[in-house]
Amino acid sequence: MENKLKLEIVTPYGLVVSEDVDEVLCTGSEGEFGVLPGHADFVTTLKIGMLTSKKGNETKIYFVNWGYAEVGTDKITVLADSAERSEDIDVERAKAAMKRAEERLRKNAESDFNKAEAALERAATRIQVAQLKIPK
Repeated sequence: MENKLKLEIVTPYGLVVSEDVDEVLCTGSEGEFGVLPGHADFVTTLKIGMLTSKKGNETKIYFVNWGYAEVGTDKITVLADSAERSEDIDVERAKAAMKRAEERLRKNAESDFNKAEAALERAATRIQVAQLKIPK
C-alpha cells in the first residue's frame, strides 16, 4: 500500500498487531527511532520500552519487552519477548510486580539482583505506557 507501513508485532504467544500505519516510533537499544514509509532497511535490538503507531489521527501505544525490529521500506516487524496494547495493561498487576521487584532489590541477593532489576524496569514501563492511553 502506497505511503503506508505494515506494522507487525509478534511474540512467542502470537500476533499482537498486524496493520497498515503511517508512522512507527520505537525504543531501540541504542535510543528511540522513528520509521516512515520508504525508510532504509535495517535491523536493531529493542529494549524494554514503548512503541507508538500512528494512522491518520489515530495513535496506538504498546508496551514492548525486549526483542528485535526489522525495518524495510514498507514494513516493520517487531519480534518481542512480550508486548501488549496500552489499554490491555493491568496496572494493579504491574504495581504488584513492581513492589515484589523492589522488595527483592532491598534484600540485595546478588544472584537475584539482575532479575529483580529487569522486573522493576518492566513493571515501571508497563505502568507508564498504561498511563499514556489515548482517549477515544
